[in-house]
Amino acid sequence: MPKVLGTGTFDFRRHRVAEYPVDPGKEPVTENLVEKPPEQRPNAGVPSSITLLEIQRDRLTKIAAANWLKAAGGSVSSREFDPELVKEIYETELLVSGDGRKTVPLQRVMILEVSQYLENYLWPNFDPDTSTFEHVMSMILMVNEKFRENVAAWICFHDRKNAFRGFLQRVLLLKEEGRALNIAEKTNYLLFMINAFQSLEDEIVSDNVLKLVSLQLWHKLSFGRFQMELCLNPHLIKKWKRMTKKEAKEAKKGGQPVDPSNRLEVRFLKNLIEEFLEILDSKVIHQNQSGHEETELSGSHDNLFDDLSVLYCERFMEFLIDLLSQLPTRRFLKSIVADSAVVSKCHLSALYAHEKGRLFAQLVDLLQFYECFEIDDHVGTQLSDDDILLAHYSHLQAFQLLAFKQIPKLRDLALCNIGAIQKRSDLKKKLSVLSDEELKDLVCDKLKLVSRDDLWSNRADFLIEVVISCFEKRQSQREAINTLPLYPNEQIMWDESLVPSINYSGEGCLALPKLNLQFLTLHDYLLRNFNLFRLESTYEIREDIQEAVPHLLAYINREGETAFGGWSRMAVPIKQFKITEVKQPNIGEVKPASVTAEVTYSIASYRAHIRSEWDSLKEHDVLFLLSIRPSFEPLSPEEAAKSSVPQRLGLQYVRGCEITEIHDEEGVLMNDFTGRIKRDEWKPPKGDLRTVTIALDTAQYHMDVTDIAEKGAEDVYGTFNILMRRKPKENNFKAILDSIRDLMNESCIVPDWLHNIFLGYGNPSSAQWHNMPDLLDVVDFKDTFLDANHLTDSFPDFQVCFVRPDGSEDLHPRPPFRIRLPKTMKSDSRALLGNENTDNNNQNDHEMTTNGVEKEKFFAEAYVPPDPGPYPQDQPKQNSVRFTPTQIGAIISGIQPGLTMVVGPPGTGKTDTAVQILNVLYHNCPSQRTLIITHSNQALNDLFEKIMERDVPARYLLRLGQGEQELATDLDFSRQGRVNAMLVRRLELLSEVERLARSLKLPEDVGYTCETAGYFWLLHVYSRWEQFLASCSQNQDKPSFVKDRFPFTEFFSNSPQPVFTGESFGKDMRAAKGCFRHLSTMFQELEECRAFELLKSTADRANYLMTKQAKIVAMTCTHAALKRKDFLQLGFKYDNLLMEESAQILEIETFIPMLLQRQEDGYARLKRCILIGDHHQLPPVVKNMAFQKYSHMDQSLFTRFVRLGVPYIELNAQGRARPSIAKLYNWRYRNLGDLPYVHEEVMFHKANAGFSFEYQLIDVPDYHGKGETAPSPWFYQNEGEAEYIVMTVDKFQGQQNDFILLSLVRTRFVGHLRDVRRLVVAMSRARLGLYIFCRRSLFEQCYELQPTFQLLLQRPDKLALNLDETSPFTDRLVGEGGTIHFIGDTQEMDNLVNFRMHQLYQAQLMSHYTPHQEMQDNENGLEDPSSKSHSEDTDMYTGPQEPTSENHSNDTNLPLVNGDADGETLESDKKDEDGMS
Repeated sequence: MPKVLGTGTFDFRRHRVAEYPVDPGKEPVTENLVEKPPEQRPNAGVPSSITLLEIQRDRLTKIAAANWLKAAGGSVSSREFDPELVKEIYETELLVSGDGRKTVPLQRVMILEVSQYLENYLWPNFDPDTSTFEHVMSMILMVNEKFRENVAAWICFHDRKNAFRGFLQRVLLLKEEGRALNIAEKTNYLLFMINAFQSLEDEIVSDNVLKLVSLQLWHKLSFGRFQMELCLNPHLIKKWKRMTKKEAKEAKKGGQPVDPSNRLEVRFLKNLIEEFLEILDSKVIHQNQSGHEETELSGSHDNLFDDLSVLYCERFMEFLIDLLSQLPTRRFLKSIVADSAVVSKCHLSALYAHEKGRLFAQLVDLLQFYECFEIDDHVGTQLSDDDILLAHYSHLQAFQLLAFKQIPKLRDLALCNIGAIQKRSDLKKKLSVLSDEELKDLVCDKLKLVSRDDLWSNRADFLIEVVISCFEKRQSQREAINTLPLYPNEQIMWDESLVPSINYSGEGCLALPKLNLQFLTLHDYLLRNFNLFRLESTYEIREDIQEAVPHLLAYINREGETAFGGWSRMAVPIKQFKITEVKQPNIGEVKPASVTAEVTYSIASYRAHIRSEWDSLKEHDVLFLLSIRPSFEPLSPEEAAKSSVPQRLGLQYVRGCEITEIHDEEGVLMNDFTGRIKRDEWKPPKGDLRTVTIALDTAQYHMDVTDIAEKGAEDVYGTFNILMRRKPKENNFKAILDSIRDLMNESCIVPDWLHNIFLGYGNPSSAQWHNMPDLLDVVDFKDTFLDANHLTDSFPDFQVCFVRPDGSEDLHPRPPFRIRLPKTMKSDSRALLGNENTDNNNQNDHEMTTNGVEKEKFFAEAYVPPDPGPYPQDQPKQNSVRFTPTQIGAIISGIQPGLTMVVGPPGTGKTDTAVQILNVLYHNCPSQRTLIITHSNQALNDLFEKIMERDVPARYLLRLGQGEQELATDLDFSRQGRVNAMLVRRLELLSEVERLARSLKLPEDVGYTCETAGYFWLLHVYSRWEQFLASCSQNQDKPSFVKDRFPFTEFFSNSPQPVFTGESFGKDMRAAKGCFRHLSTMFQELEECRAFELLKSTADRANYLMTKQAKIVAMTCTHAALKRKDFLQLGFKYDNLLMEESAQILEIETFIPMLLQRQEDGYARLKRCILIGDHHQLPPVVKNMAFQKYSHMDQSLFTRFVRLGVPYIELNAQGRARPSIAKLYNWRYRNLGDLPYVHEEVMFHKANAGFSFEYQLIDVPDYHGKGETAPSPWFYQNEGEAEYIVMTVDKFQGQQNDFILLSLVRTRFVGHLRDVRRLVVAMSRARLGLYIFCRRSLFEQCYELQPTFQLLLQRPDKLALNLDETSPFTDRLVGEGGTIHFIGDTQEMDNLVNFRMHQLYQAQLMSHYTPHQEMQDNENGLEDPSSKSHSEDTDMYTGPQEPTSENHSNDTNLPLVNGDADGETLESDKKDEDGMS
């Protein structure tokens, strides 16, 4: 069985790459450059990128080539290491000083990082004892740049772990080496620490940095705080004593004085905090202006603030937030942060209150939230709202008791009720009676909140802030979320610190939560995802508004009102808006229970297809109400440049709403889903006016009405004049946010076996099946094994013994097989199949077992399945896939309880594996229900179609969602389709019951209903069968007895073959049991149909089918989130969850399907969770780059589990591509080999007709003086490469084709293709031929892509064609180049195409005049014009009559992929990803 794998040095952490903006005012510019900057649209917002030519001519590139850059042969320069060169590069190129927010010169760092400065020069020559300060700082900058680019940062350090430990030690001691760091260096240093603490999954990092947040930190606590912490956590007293005893022993052994507080691990973080507070207090504001601080800060003098110091403070807030939001780093550090009163000091700082510090203030608030998070820090359990409230009351009561006993001036506070002193204003008023010294005595000596030695302890405002922060009541996050509008408004949409624009470069931090490895609690997990998903949706809505509104051409008419001179497909002017109902608030709430309004609009100006789009709006669709009020006169270019987007659009307000009903001009209800209008009564809508009844957001409405009443604000709801819709597939955010909010309000329980792993703690393998209770000891594998040899080959580490059901040895075993799993397999995950293919150690172990060491015996019971019945439809469907040992291991793991993770590289048959897991699971646990989740409808349909080919009855299958109609089957697997099928089947079965009654000479009315049929079964059918069995037991010696006495012979007289022979009692008895099985299945189906007979409404029948009848329910993750509330109301239940494409699904969209059912007695019902995906391919789509790079929102749950070290099974044999093409990407996987199919099939041995090589990289120079261009943000094109390839296709993951022509587009910087996952997808789509068009000089030096490009560059970089081959087929073998003709450039390609097209044209003309021309043309290798499949769709013929164009047969269509188009898609003919022989 396959080795179960986890994380290690082989796994890349980060993959995406940032763009590099150019600061023309501060970077050196190379003169006389031929290449121009990328073309851009006006106001596109895309910064210019450094060009390749600039890089090649740059001084640093020349230094790199002379000292460390690899030559063409792969060897590094032999020049000796020069530390002075490192110092000179650092001081002249990397050191930043001056104003601005730049901590590094990005261009210079980029050039050095691309040239592999770290991998080839800095790290190989690093010595912990002798390396200079500049050497260490240069390494820090290179690591930071890799994190900014989101590529693997630590991978090169794994070859020298001891040296890396020394490097980290040097980093920690860097500030103590005698050289003072400037503020930019301090910020870079801090950023390195942030990156290190965000990489705790990497052992070489975590082993060193976690020492900085251990219990030793408490040596730096003030004495009072230390006493208080030990009193609150008495279980730590023994641990503290053991630790101090050990420290004293070590000090004595080393002959040093016992001073643990002076140890590096103890003082490091405390020193960092003190340094931050000093900068915040004295460096943020320029010293020469400090005397005028108070007067100047009230104005708008932003130049008072030092931008670099502000950036440092923001980064430090990010650092503390990261540490407090992970339990391992939070546990002991929180006391240090509280003892230093970091939050209170930040609140009182000048930066916090100033507009310049808006982002800093948001980060401080986020830090305060995590400092006070509802969790027991030392146990890790989540505290409920009641626990927090009781703790608050107890805390405040103790304060009152202290005040009553020891502080007479606070007697009033001591006697107040708690409600009168838990607000900030009340507490401040009560404390104001104390003098400064009394206040200091209270805070420092009695409450012990801060130390007397703290310099801030002499400030009364600081001491009051500390007390208030400790005792004020805070609103719970649950309450805050419930009062938060789900729809974004205009204020949050254009807040750049929350919803950054598209060109986020990764240089600064944001006030956003991060999704990294670990979460404090489920509440924390949901809260982070809620905030990020809401903001990502806000960004997408903002983009849609900015796209739709300009088309309306708003202006002010003569009456002074807003009018519209244009039109938009997605937005329509409102004729009338009125609020119709505002319901009273629910008990305990202040917002209304519901707010209903009606909107009237006209679709008269639209064409038919757009009218149909507006008329297809349905219940629960989300719309947006916009208030547009443009300026009287158009803005000048200068004004437009300075104005915000809402000002340019004239946008005043944005409010979201949800559709409840739609009526046409005559008031007739449209798109009814409630059943009030029957299908046959539906009529097309009348007129052009439509009236939509909408539900407004009650929380937003309450806020708006409150502003009107208290602040005299404008009535928002009287200003709306535009109604905007969005594309249905992009408009499901509200339902998902609703689901997350509902989960936060529930006491949602993740299964106990998954809880700790889900949060990122505990033993990563604890949820693996061998650690789970209630295992399946004996597994019936049904049709999994094709024969006995297949079973033996699948368990190479065991001696397989075949036995019969009675225990005797079976010398001629045939499937199916039942297997009792060996104890070693159940007790050790490493005993899974396929170990011999995983690493050298396993190979050696396998050789030992084959060289004399006896293998453990493994018993497989071969049994004869019962006769299914005499009719063809009774025969079970059989599997034909010969699963590999690794796939068998995945199947075994999947059918057992617990968490199963399967990594499926391209073409390894993960869909077939998933289907077989479902098949075996259904037959071994028939009472359990399984939920299937995928990301896309395409993948779900592929999976579902293969399930239908297995032995699972169609009546137990259900497909939910909109993609069901795309299934390649005549059956309808939707809810309504399954209900109709059950009703039709009921009639068929009842007619069979009537026929059975006639055969038994009984009245036919027994087949009137399912109920009467059930009585008939008990009284007449089953009783006859029992009598027959009793008589047979006494006449087993009579061969013809069964044939003569079988009671249902007449009923089965219509079977294709005679049922009984009369020659053998045993054979006839087996056939009789098969006939009875047919009858029992028939009556069992009737019993299942009975509910549909009793339930009369369509909705009730459909709900019963989903909640009771179906055993396997399939849907997309989006549908699961949209309908979660409905599933809970209906009582939907399931035992197993299988998730395909799980590496492409957002974290929260993976989590929601786990909780589509209510708990049973406080326990989660889920028994199995099977995640199948490939984290080496593309991640979930997140459109906003800031949420990708900063918050890691595109990290899937699957990827996070891999990073955490959760064991997984990696499929290791691909059956898609030629072995030579597979080598371009199989290096990315541990041991990806080939199925025998790709070595045996003839087509994989034949060359590609017209091409000299089966794969090739073609170097494409500039076309008309241009390389890549950028016509719009994040969209790049290359006309030169397009001249070769004709058209572009992106987003091809999950598909395959025989031939792929791939354009890499980029000529200035590698860009997103540096993401190794994108490379894997690009290289793995082709089966027979892959031809890559790119700029060779750009890609050949890219460190991350080296394994692939080293193979590609072994071949000529000019397109090699075989012009002698003019048909789609050739007898030439792979590796035989034939007569090679190299295409020099696009002009030569153009000439060749024109020549071939002229030849074809001449041949077509001659065919009209010469009667026998067709035969002659065939002899000359010319094709008939009717054979063309592509030429009519393109402007150019792309080859010398080769299979890339006209002569290409239908089953080898060429997808033409142009990478990096980021969202622009042209689909082509596609095939199933996981096809196997």
